[in-house]
Parts: sequence; structure tokens; C-alpha cells
Amino acid sequence: MSDMLLPLLLFAAVGSLTPGPNNVMVTASGTAFGFARTVPHMFGVTAGFGVMILAIGFGLAEVFRAYPELHGWLRLAGAAYLLYLAVRIARAGDPGASEGARRPLSFLEAALFQWVNAKAWTLALGVVTAFTTTGGNLTAELLVIAGAFMLTTFPSLAVWCLFGVAIRCFLASPRALRITNLVMAALVALSVVLLFV
Repeated sequence: MSDMLLPLLLFAAVGSLTPGPNNVMVTASGTAFGFARTVPHMFGVTAGFGVMILAIGFGLAEVFRAYPELHGWLRLAGAAYLLYLAVRIARAGDPGASEGARRPLSFLEAALFQWVNAKAWTLALGVVTAFTTTGGNLTAELLVIAGAFMLTTFPSLAVWCLFGVAIRCFLASPRALRITNLVMAALVALSVVLLFV
């Protein structure tokens, strides 16, 4: 596994840094709530994805092979949750919004989101398949894979969050912040459309 560590870290860094629902939501959260209030969200994504890698590696993928209809239900649940999050992002800067819409995602909400995030499933299935060996120590390999992603996910999310914070500095008016939140929400909603196209 040591000879695969550098390629694994590179794959993890690229997978974590490329745009996806987590990065868009963290950017929007940084814009609406600032860095400090988004930290639990970022830790939730990091931990949730690490747990997902372990679960898939230890056999959850076999459940989906045996019951492929579960995958369809997961896609529908993911689409519904993404639309819910798009509404939350759109209303994040709205003073008339309910308290739930004006707060960032919690650690648990962000961790649970990984289970309905199509990009997370694709990355987790791909990395477990590519970086585990047939005769190797599965537990050790999965711990290294999950660890590599946990090392790269939080810094990547922090970059996206700081980008959101930087955008906020240029959005002096509530109207400009509102427009930005609506654009971010539209991007999340667009990801739902792309799931089914």
C-alpha cells in the first residue's frame, strides 16, 4: 500500500477540491455565515465521507449490488435533500426566513448528507475499488484510504469556505448577498437536474 500512498493522496486531493454539492454548500455557508460558523459543517463532511468509505469497503456496496432498487431510492432521497438544501441556501440571507433556514448545516446534517450525495458515492466506490487489493489487509487499506480523504477534505472545504467569505467582502449590500445566495442555490438545484439527465 505504501507505493500507492502518493497516488491515493493526489486522487483524494483532486476529488475533494473539484466542484460538487459539498463545495458549493460550504462556499454558500461561508458567504452567509462566515468561516467559524461553517466549521461544524466542514467537519461533518470530512467525518461523514470517511465513515462512508469504511462502510462501502466493508460491504455496503454488496448490499446495493444485491438490491439495485435501493440505489434508485437513494437517488430520489438525495435529490429531495439537495432541493431542501438549495432552499436553505436561497433563504440564508433572508431576514424573514425561519431560524432553521438562517443557520449553517450542523455536523450531523453535513455527515448524513454524504449518504445522499451522488459525488460522494461515486468517489467512495471508485477509491475503494481502485486502492484496495485482493489479497491485502482490507482493514488497513480502508483506514489508509479514509485517512487520506479526511486529511484532504477539510483543507479543500476550508479553501471553498474562504472563497465564500471573500465573496462576502465584495457583497456590501443585502441585495447582492441575496443574489449570490440565489445563484448558489440554483447551482445546487442544477446538480439535482444533472443527477437525472
